[in-house]
Amino acid sequence: MSKSIQIEVLVDRSISRAWEAWTSPDHIVHWNFASEDWHCPSASVDLKAGGKYAARMEAKDGSMGFDFTATFIEVEPLKKLVYRLDDNRLIHVVFKQEGEKTRVIEQFEIEDQNSAEMQKQGWQNILNNYRDYTENI
Repeated sequence: MSKSIQIEVLVDRSISRAWEAWTSPDHIVHWNFASEDWHCPSASVDLKAGGKYAARMEAKDGSMGFDFTATFIEVEPLKKLVYRLDDNRLIHVVFKQEGEKTRVIEQFEIEDQNSAEMQKQGWQNILNNYRDYTENI
């Protein structure tokens, strides 16, 4: 069984706004990167079980990039997403309304090329970008 890491943020927005920012390609391109020297030039989402997710992540200087691709296993609008990355790792994302805010909890299986701490920090940075972007739209 693969080791999983859980991260989370509290977003000062309604659950519908939080969900929209997470699942809409028009929003994903504004927050889906781990550092300011990277960006996400394109994204696509077919938001249904069996649907595909794809996001292109690239260094702004063009020195490297990769496609982050997955297939949705479960889509429960405004509540939960489960998807499997093309490298077979599972990702779970849960949205919980807390008053006027939304807690987003993400659990992901780690890969074996980078340290668990490095992966946790990178994924948390992306989640923090998501929160910051979502709170400003």
